[in-house]
Amino acid sequence: METEKEHRTKSVIHARHLTRIYKMGDSEVVGIDDVNLDIAPGELVVLKGDSGSGKSTLLSLIAGLDRPTHGHLTVADHDLTDTTSSGLTYFRRAVVGMVFQSFNLMPTLSVLENACLPGLLAGNPPDRIKSKAMELLDWLGLSARMNHLPAQLSGGEMQRTAIARALINDPEIILADEPTGNLDSRNGRIVVELFAQLNHKWNRTVMIATHSNIADSAATVTVCLKDGKIDGQPCDI
Repeated sequence: METEKEHRTKSVIHARHLTRIYKMGDSEVVGIDDVNLDIAPGELVVLKGDSGSGKSTLLSLIAGLDRPTHGHLTVADHDLTDTTSSGLTYFRRAVVGMVFQSFNLMPTLSVLENACLPGLLAGNPPDRIKSKAMELLDWLGLSARMNHLPAQLSGGEMQRTAIARALINDPEIILADEPTGNLDSRNGRIVVELFAQLNHKWNRTVMIATHSNIADSAATVTVCLKDGKIDGQPCDI
């Protein structure tokens, strides 16, 4: 019989009884409630649920941006339950790439500088990081915009810049929190197609949290959240 350790090595994301409770004064708010989840390498996961269902909380835990209150979480063989602060910093820089709804670009940095920033913070050679950033921006159709500031870009261009930034350290997993939420339908489809290319051509594990149906056709796995729990029923959104 397969041991728990052997099972974990087959899952790039492995959660058992994962729970996150937030203290709000004298009360408690449950963000994620006793979630069990296994995702194999190379999947494109669409994490669906209404606002407040726990999607962002789960994504933050997987990204190492937050710590669970209870339970166990292993991502790409990194135990995120008991790791140190320095261990989490390394994990966020080297193992996962994060894309946000609001882009989170540095307004005073150019497109190229924004794409390079995580690589430089990780201590990688500047020349190599600049060369890789230029390759990524070319793939994303942003070669002519490299020296522009975020305020000079369209929403779609800002999100593609954020994707380049997320990929600069060659992460094993790409996590996207409502990445099309601030985009029109055309640019939203373009961004989803880029994630699909990352998954199919580069074999990256991708997880997209969304309350819409825009990424449904690209999904290899669909996970539905409702009230902080994984809902075994078909998604109704």
